[in-house]
Amino acid sequence: GRRAAAGRGESPVQDCRLKVMRVIVTRPARDAAPWVDAMVASGLDAVALPLIAVEPVADPEPIRQAWSRIASYSGVMFVSGNAVEHFFMQKPALAHVFIAQKAITDTALTKALATGPGTVQALLKAGVEAGFIETPSAEAGQFDSEALWQVIGTSVKAGQRFLIVRGQDGSDLQASAGVGRDWFASQLKGSGAHVDLVATYRRCLPPWCDTERSLAVSAATDESVWLFSSSQAIVNLTALLPAQSWERARAVVTHARIAAAARQVGFGVVCESRPTLADTVASIESMR
Repeated sequence: GRRAAAGRGESPVQDCRLKVMRVIVTRPARDAAPWVDAMVASGLDAVALPLIAVEPVADPEPIRQAWSRIASYSGVMFVSGNAVEHFFMQKPALAHVFIAQKAITDTALTKALATGPGTVQALLKAGVEAGFIETPSAEAGQFDSEALWQVIGTSVKAGQRFLIVRGQDGSDLQASAGVGRDWFASQLKGSGAHVDLVATYRRCLPPWCDTERSLAVSAATDESVWLFSSSQAIVNLTALLPAQSWERARAVVTHARIAAAARQVGFGVVCESRPTLADTVASIESMR
């Protein structure tokens, strides 16, 4: 038996491992951990391979200036949980916004706008009261800028001011484009509102070690399922492994724009899913 296995170039143990579906969670390290834990609890073999490193911006002064104007905004849109965390790192001690105390003296309340559940959880953790958060319902078909606009679009009035809190990629001085976020800003401007932008964090290439690089190369061909929640993760993956072919790789993605990015770089199988744990696990299981 041992000789036969050697003749096939694999051991019985390796052959068994190949039958186990592995999920590669590509979110930033802090965000990946709870997803890995939840997927393992759901019976999947999940492992974190962060494809985006998150760092504070070099100059926090624009964030402080945004906080000084916070009461002038009808709404502040946060593009992610990281945007929330790094924005609130610069919160002045006496800034009473997004809480009931503000309602005593100000009838034009500033709302916190979130595209999905992860951002909502970050806002609640930062001390924002639930009644001040506008977000798509849990039953929404998708959690993105378009879904958020369906919630607030009809209430936007000419002359109102909005702030979009986002990230920037690499060493660029300008905030990263973000198709959905730019679309959201355009909708606000089209309704006569004024829009300001502030970058609170940088999205960078992760500092991979040999173990992580080896895992990525293996997962390109061993029937692992890559889980992508950002197009930037795919951009970074191809930058880290520029010569790698992805024609045998499989991916579950949480938005149509991410699906397009995965197909563009050559992923052989791409499955779209709603960005909830239950729907994502179901999509992964369907690929068995």
